[in-house]
Amino acid sequence: MILHQRFIELGEGYGDVYELCELIRTNRDRLHGTFILSSSTPSGHALSLAATFNPAGTNHFMPIYICREGIIQQDEVKSKRRILFEEAAASANSTPVTIELKHSSEFKERELFYQYAIGILRLNHLLPPLR
Repeated sequence: MILHQRFIELGEGYGDVYELCELIRTNRDRLHGTFILSSSTPSGHALSLAATFNPAGTNHFMPIYICREGIIQQDEVKSKRRILFEEAAASANSTPVTIELKHSSEFKERELFYQYAIGILRLNHLLPPLR
């Protein structure tokens, strides 16, 4: 059995964060973890909100839903979207783990950024290794 992990990008707006929160609430029994991925930019920290789910049934696919770099945080004040995400995670008994990453613009292709992010999450034992 080989476990396949892949990012599924939802978008950057409010509606996308609401969709991610709804995925967390309706699939709480499959929720593996929640993450706030932070990247330094000249205008502040670009935050990505992500949630990973255990495979459904006998499927070997582990999705990682992400709202990529749509929130810019300039100080310690949390945005409404971040608060909504943290509340949805808490309702599913998960505390988002914050990880500092390179910004996706530092990669020639978006897929390379996602491979890098999966590697960082695996190295920190936040995602299971490939089997």
